[in-house]
Amino acid sequence: MAAPFAPIFAALKGVFARHEDRLAIKATEPTEYTLLTKTPSPFPQHKGHPMYFGSVILGKAYVSFHLMPLYMCPKLQALISPALKKRMQGKTCFNFKTGPDPDLLADLESLTVAALRDWEEKKWL
Repeated sequence: MAAPFAPIFAALKGVFARHEDRLAIKATEPTEYTLLTKTPSPFPQHKGHPMYFGSVILGKAYVSFHLMPLYMCPKLQALISPALKKRMQGKTCFNFKTGPDPDLLADLESLTVAALRDWEEKKWL
C-alpha cells in the first residue's frame, strides 16, 4: 500500500524531528508524525490547548508535509522556493510522490526554521 513512500516519509519526518526539543510530539507512528506547541495557544477559540505546528502524513498516493505557520504567518509564503511551490497543495501542505531531493529538503528545513523563529518571536512556542 504505502510501502514505496516509507523512505519519503522518513526524510520529511527528519525535517521536523530536528526540532522535537522545541515542540511537543502528538503522534509518532509509521504513517503520521505530528508536532504541537508546548505552550497553550494564545487564541481563545483554542481553549488553552497547544497549537498544531505541523505533520508528515504517509498516504496511499503521496506523503504530505503540513506546516501550519504558513497559514498563520503570510510573510512565510515569500520564503517558499519555486521548486517547493510546485509541490504545494493548498496553503500549508506540500505533497511528495518522489524524492524529495536534498535541495527540497533544505528548502523545507529553512522554511521550518523560519516558522519556528516567527512563532518564537510571537511567544507561541
